[in-house]
Amino acid sequence: MSASERPLRADARRNRESVLDAAGELFAERGDAVQMDEIAERAGLGVGTVYRHFADKQALLAAIIGRRFEAMTESARAADDSEEPGTAFEELLHTYLESAQADAGFRFALLGPEEPSWVQIASEKTDFGEIIERVVQRAVDAGWLRADFSAQDFVLISRGAMANMTGADDWRRYVELMLEGVRGPDPQ
Repeated sequence: MSASERPLRADARRNRESVLDAAGELFAERGDAVQMDEIAERAGLGVGTVYRHFADKQALLAAIIGRRFEAMTESARAADDSEEPGTAFEELLHTYLESAQADAGFRFALLGPEEPSWVQIASEKTDFGEIIERVVQRAVDAGWLRADFSAQDFVLISRGAMANMTGADDWRRYVELMLEGVRGPDPQ
């Protein structure tokens, strides 16, 4: 087992979480202009501790995305268990977006000027993506979603909604308008 695969000590785990929390707050407030030393200061740690956990801002953004995907995958599993395909799809979409609304750092990481690095969070992204695929396919098969709707369309709708998270619930109106356009002709 390599050093990077070993479980973190309790204090190292706390430090890592503090860095992620501080980075999430700062990215949400100021975008990618945030520097690693500012993150360290907000977390109450030395900059060396930040770099011990994250080689650069891209690695830090990937970890923010990974942490959120882990939490959302649990919610997605609950939606996937729903027997009604349309309910499962709407539950998945709304739960995902409500989670994103509460995490501006995650939204910045996804919508920011740099493409996120998925390499470090491939398993989290894969797990979440597989659930989206299943839920979407069930809704398409049931006629709840139009026949050409795909998991990639879920991504398009959710990113559009995230871009409309301006403090009010404008994103909810956006989602309703989008759902009206993607519902199938014969939902069962």
